Amino acid sequence: MRILLDTCTFLWLTGGDSELSDRAREAIVDASNEVYLSPISVWEIVIKQALGRLTLNLPAERLVPEQRELHRVESLPVTEYAAVQLGKLPPLHRDPFDRMLVSQSIAEACVIATPDPLIRQYPVATIW
Repeated sequence: MRILLDTCTFLWLTGGDSELSDRAREAIVDASNEVYLSPISVWEIVIKQALGRLTLNLPAERLVPEQRELHRVESLPVTEYAAVQLGKLPPLHRDPFDRMLVSQSIAEACVIATPDPLIRQYPVATIW
């Protein structure tokens, strides 16, 4: 299975947060699955940290690559095809980061690991 982590899922995974469901955690740590983080999530983390809306123990430019390596999470590049999918989505979610993650998941045939009920309304596979 190819799993794309929602931004909060990545942060919960790396912080050892109990908010991460057992089902999602098991799928993420299963070595037979490919686990990805989108640059869209990195963008969201950097913006929120810069605005003071996200407190991390390290600057994002250090935390993200260190935690990706530690948790065997690969970067999933954003393609033009993924960006085009955005125009095909119904307006169910207003968050541009989440909408782009949905588009990327569709384009790359990934399951999104997310607790977000709005993302689960899209025609995309999710795990939580």
